[in-house]
Amino acid sequence: MSRTFAIIKPDAVERKLTGKIISWMENAGLTVVAMKRLHLTKKQAEGFYAEHSARGFFGDLTSYMSSGPCVVAVLEGENAQPKWRDIMGATNPANAAPGTIRKELAVDLEKNSVHGSDSETSAAREIAYFFSELEVV
Repeated sequence: MSRTFAIIKPDAVERKLTGKIISWMENAGLTVVAMKRLHLTKKQAEGFYAEHSARGFFGDLTSYMSSGPCVVAVLEGENAQPKWRDIMGATNPANAAPGTIRKELAVDLEKNSVHGSDSETSAAREIAYFFSELEVV
């Protein structure tokens, strides 16, 4: 069993897709072991995405991620990190496989509905950014 980190982004929360996305997670065999809804400040979004600070999209990304409520979660299951990445689909919804969250639900490249850790190392860092060990059940 392993863990990974997920975000249901502001566009998906606004469109009331949280329950549908959670069902997608659970139907794939992942268990939600921690979850909370929050509204990131710009500073919190910048801290979370600090590794991308030198990239041109950083300002737009952090503005978008602080534009409305999101849901952060810790998922657990066999091969949780690659499994969640497969369920999400490619970052660009135009390139995502049919049946993936981003292909089915994303608005565009920026508003692609979900985030997932890109490695187990990133998952550990991202989980710790939002959750204490007491909150992961």
